[in-house]
Amino acid sequence: MGIESNLRKEGIIVKEELDKIKVNTIAKNVAQKIVAAFPELDMKLGEVFIKLSQLKMYYAEVPKGYSEANYFYKNSSIYFNCEVPLEEIEKYAIHECIHYLQERKDKAGFLLRLGLCDLTQYKVHGLALNEAAVQYATAKATKEPKDSVKYYGISFETISPTCYPLICNLIAQMAYVTGEKVLFDSTFNSNDNFKEEFIERTSETAFYTLEKNFDKILKLEENLLKLNNKMEITDNLNSGLNKKRLKIKNEIQNVFMESQNLIIKSYFDKAFNNISNLEQVENYRRSLYNYKDLVGYVDGLDTFNEYYIKTMSKLENKYNELENGINVENNEDEIVGLPIARRSKIQIIWQTIKNFLFKSGEEYQKEVQDDNK
Repeated sequence: MGIESNLRKEGIIVKEELDKIKVNTIAKNVAQKIVAAFPELDMKLGEVFIKLSQLKMYYAEVPKGYSEANYFYKNSSIYFNCEVPLEEIEKYAIHECIHYLQERKDKAGFLLRLGLCDLTQYKVHGLALNEAAVQYATAKATKEPKDSVKYYGISFETISPTCYPLICNLIAQMAYVTGEKVLFDSTFNSNDNFKEEFIERTSETAFYTLEKNFDKILKLEENLLKLNNKMEITDNLNSGLNKKRLKIKNEIQNVFMESQNLIIKSYFDKAFNNISNLEQVENYRRSLYNYKDLVGYVDGLDTFNEYYIKTMSKLENKYNELENGINVENNEDEIVGLPIARRSKIQIIWQTIKNFLFKSGEEYQKEVQDDNK
């Protein structure tokens, strides 16, 4: 199937090609942003610019709900929605330019790898995971500020509030586990370093479950978009469609929370078991506490706070065991063998957090309701 046929299949109708001066201007500005945003990758500005300047760029009519820019690897071209003003094209070009930089082809021109996405096996792996990583990198390159959003009943902060917000939040949580450097290394250089590092710190099961869940979220959002378009035609009068819409939204929420809880438990449970000295206790406490800024919250559900409370109780036991040489039984329901005479540093920190930083489920739910009034 030729390029024109592929484009028609996607509903894309080419209107005009951008001239070389415009392409070079976009390539230069995009290259500068990417190189400046990821100095640890040691990319050369001149090399990145030369590669991006080889792209062809077009204005095109695209279907409703379609992305404002789309990269086609078969002809190394980017197609921009013709409704996007020229001065805003660069903003949408960065994501697609990263796709171009990360692609790896064989001698025949067949795509083998696209960042975190592996196309060499019978089934494509990591497509949605790679989209999340590319958009996360795009937001870093454009220096997007964090924004508080609420989608599908989930409240969270993200640097990508309008493009893949859910999976961008989840990839940020995964990057917290591995460090951002290894994520961006695999995103731009199309290697398995991020996957291997994440598996090392969690488990193989956790990684592949998350990989599938990312795909599920994107598929569910695609189905929701199609349903919304259908409901516009029927003026939202079809109760069956409304029920289906609500069901999809609930499924998205469930998959997101399942993924988040999997990252938290698989990483912090394993890290807890590896604690062997007091310095590691403090590092673990700080790491778990700081994670609160990444998580998404659902009204009335305090899954992270509940995990935090149970884990801090066990950590208090661990601290005393290491400090005093007392055999402390790790019990989630009660603290056994704690010294009564004095309060340890970890106990004081823990009590302060319980009293002031973590609210009860009812308090949290009330605040969310007040914010949404």
